[in-house]
Amino acid sequence: MSKTKRDTAGKRGSRIFSFSLIALAVVAGLVAAMWSWMEPVDEAHASGPSAAQTEQLPEITVYKSPTCGCCTDWEVYLEKEGFKVISHKRSNMDSIKKELGVKSHLASCHTGVIDGYVIEGHVPADDIRRLLRDRPKVAGLTAPGMPQHSPGMQPPGEQPRGYNVLMFDKEGRTRVYTRY
Repeated sequence: MSKTKRDTAGKRGSRIFSFSLIALAVVAGLVAAMWSWMEPVDEAHASGPSAAQTEQLPEITVYKSPTCGCCTDWEVYLEKEGFKVISHKRSNMDSIKKELGVKSHLASCHTGVIDGYVIEGHVPADDIRRLLRDRPKVAGLTAPGMPQHSPGMQPPGEQPRGYNVLMFDKEGRTRVYTRY
């Protein structure tokens, strides 16, 4: 084979190899996008802006038991983070949770509503900000139960740790939103 034919064959082989790598990268990206529902969206250390950087936030309406101290602590925490909290004391929280589509495995002690999303339990303010910024097609966020090291359950100023915030849809299916 002549030098010219070898050079042409080598260039063609190189182009085919480059095209194959690009095609493989595109396919890998598509597969990753299809499976992204199964992966956590974010880690706690990559959360949204600080309270000092907050934009104009919509009001959050919170439904809580009249005797729940940690619910009140969570409301105070949100206010310090720049949210305007409208508080409603309810003796029957099950009815509001049912009305808003919060399944029993997602439940906590209080339920909030902000800009069309349900916020169930001790969800950190940065997660709520990110939810409002990104606008995923979900029913809301939840910190099921009463996680010990979550806002409203921990000493003021302590960082959340040791639990997950989940996003959930209307059927009650969940996905990790943030790991703490």
